[in-house]
Amino acid sequence: MEYIAALTPSAVMAVAFTALIVTIVKNQGGANKAKEDAAVDAMARAEAARGASPDGGEER
Repeated sequence: MEYIAALTPSAVMAVAFTALIVTIVKNQGGANKAKEDAAVDAMARAEAARGASPDGGEER
């Protein structure tokens, strides 16, 4: 029965890793992609509206 105790942590980590990968893949594209694209577009518009700062565009 020691082999079960030895394999359990590895099996749990494998299941958790698989669940993580499945979650990442499921969240690619679709409605979430549209939300992310909209957020990036909004940040780009805000940056463009703010314009370049006098010191070459680099903030400190």
